Amino acid sequence: MTSTTVPAVAAAAVLQPSEPISKDSVSVQGPDFEKHLSLAQFLQSYERIGFQANSLGKAIDIVNRMRKWRLSDEPLAEDESDYYSSLTVRAQTQCSIFLGYTSNLISSGLREVILYLVKHKHVAVLVTTAGGIEEDFIKCLGKTYLADFNLDGADLRRRGMNRIGNLVVPNDNYCKFEDWLTPILDTMLDEQEATGKVWTPSSFIRRLGKEINNEESVYYWAYKNNIPVFCPALTDGSIGDMIYFHSFRKPGLVLDIVQDIRDLNERSRTSRKAGMIVLGGGVCKHQIANAMLIVS
Repeated sequence: MTSTTVPAVAAAAVLQPSEPISKDSVSVQGPDFEKHLSLAQFLQSYERIGFQANSLGKAIDIVNRMRKWRLSDEPLAEDESDYYSSLTVRAQTQCSIFLGYTSNLISSGLREVILYLVKHKHVAVLVTTAGGIEEDFIKCLGKTYLADFNLDGADLRRRGMNRIGNLVVPNDNYCKFEDWLTPILDTMLDEQEATGKVWTPSSFIRRLGKEINNEESVYYWAYKNNIPVFCPALTDGSIGDMIYFHSFRKPGLVLDIVQDIRDLNERSRTSRKAGMIVLGGGVCKHQIANAMLIVS
């Protein structure tokens, strides 16, 4: 005879009662497109969607808090300096945002997003890789084109094309870059020998931003707005090749990385509040994260 009673063990396993939900718990809820949503409201809805959207929502909230913060939000310390005791100064002192990114962001159309942030002074410091520097200047000299991830490398090489993900860059662009950069290296070496002052990677990048004189360049706007750009691995790319060739033709150019790491860390240490936005990993992430240890 078949039993009509659910086995107690099975029922206990499947129908386990839930503990009470915390009052602080947030329920899952997606955007309601029946209502008129602004872009800000739509992005805010990500906080309750779940999965990766939830992380994006949290990131947006953190960035907004960075941008909103002013020293005037904090209580006045008893040992505060006269300068930072001024109500006007406190209201104008913002969070120093350190933005780090890898070269593929500059190779892609996200370059224009970074350009906007630098042009309008939404960030205080940039840290990137060698490709993140040179690809910006190369784009001022020639176009980068959409292609495909699966293109044959040997065939591209025969055609004088270089693949970056699903983008291609004509090799002529790198030749134009060499023609543009070489006389600048000559001039920089002459100035170093005349003044005795050596260059740093950041002052080198600042000089290139001045020389390109092109509003389509991220580093032109960094130069114009006096936003420092740090690149600890500046020689890891085409710039390194150009510096290598130049060292045979006209040796002596010096790039001092010690001064740059001091400058980067000091900018973090002397900030009243500092925040980091890192897009990608490796050198740019490590340098900014280490600088944040100094301020904390």
